[in-house]
Amino acid sequence: MESLEEKVVAVIIVGGPAEGTRFRPLSFNTPKPLFPLAGHPMVHHPISACKKIPNLAQIFLIGFYEGREFALYVSSISNELKVPVRYLKEDKPHGSAGSLYYFRDQIMEDSPSHIFLLNCDVCCNFPLPNMLDAHKRYGGMGTLLVIKVSAESANQFGELVADPITKELLHYTEKPETFVSDLINCGVYIFTPKIFSAIEDVSMHLEDRANVRVSNFEALQMATRSLPDFVRLDQDILSPLAGKKHLYTYETMDFWEQIKTPGISIKCSALYLAQFRVASPHLLAKGDGTKNATVVGDVYIHPSAKVHPTAKIGPNVSISANVRIAPGVRLINCIILDDVEIDENAVIMHAIVGWKSSIGKWSRVQADGDYNKKLGITILGEAVSVEDEVVVINSIVLPNKSLNESVQEEIIL
Repeated sequence: MESLEEKVVAVIIVGGPAEGTRFRPLSFNTPKPLFPLAGHPMVHHPISACKKIPNLAQIFLIGFYEGREFALYVSSISNELKVPVRYLKEDKPHGSAGSLYYFRDQIMEDSPSHIFLLNCDVCCNFPLPNMLDAHKRYGGMGTLLVIKVSAESANQFGELVADPITKELLHYTEKPETFVSDLINCGVYIFTPKIFSAIEDVSMHLEDRANVRVSNFEALQMATRSLPDFVRLDQDILSPLAGKKHLYTYETMDFWEQIKTPGISIKCSALYLAQFRVASPHLLAKGDGTKNATVVGDVYIHPSAKVHPTAKIGPNVSISANVRIAPGVRLINCIILDDVEIDENAVIMHAIVGWKSSIGKWSRVQADGDYNKKLGITILGEAVSVEDEVVVINSIVLPNKSLNESVQEEIIL
């Protein structure tokens, strides 16, 4: 019979400033993991999913942002979920496997039987309890969440081959030049504590340390702490362990995206809003244009935002704190960040409007909505002012700019 005392911990890799370059200008002043999707910080969605794991003891966020950037959020989410959440700051990037190993003492404080490892920039429904059940059935050291994608897009990710019956991971290759499989790695894992020994073994082999001889336990401890500076989970750990009955796969049939760019973040916000419709409908706004604004489709409006009843909002709109929306405004497929003011009859479509920005009367901020194109959505950085009757199309505007004339397909530096 399974022990009721069996504990689980979760580790979420949040990265650091150097890794958020593709997310600029939105990551200039806000860490990418705290950028809001569907009204909640990006990292909030995997954290909330972890809350559903049976016997969860702790959640660790690992990255190399300054601790003060996460302190307030970590404190509030710990209180909200009634689960200890801790931020562990790396002295430098160690890689996903390296950072797991670097903080192994903290991760193992509660003697967990299983360790979830999630990447913060993944958008999915995180089927963690089902994944845990499957992992226990497999009896291996680790289980990867996987999904089938189109053959054309597969080489952008880690491709893998799994046994169709046993689900064992047989082969793994990261971003191959030639097609291997339409099954890809989702960046969500569960391991037993044996993963630490595996990281040691593989890493020592990488560093050609096989000739190290130790004669006592203290010397062994010193040697095992001397790992390479940067150890990748995918290429350095998964590939060598594939086909050795250590690793297995759990396939999700639901949505999955990697949040690489601001354009994809709008798509991911829509996916999470649609998930709210099923799992948390109370988070979605309602309105028919009488006492409240007309709401179409899935929309999140922060309680502190002021939206005029004659505005029309949605589908796929997220409105953050202290936003002011005037009469006649139309919002479609967009993210409006804190403290934005939108004047009468403005239209915003396929766009992200940065913190403290202002949109003038009868202005339009829009794009064609191609999430994969560099200028497929319009992005206004922090404190951008768009004056009355100005049209901004398929453009990126860096922070603290004032636009008094229309622009199209431009990057305003």
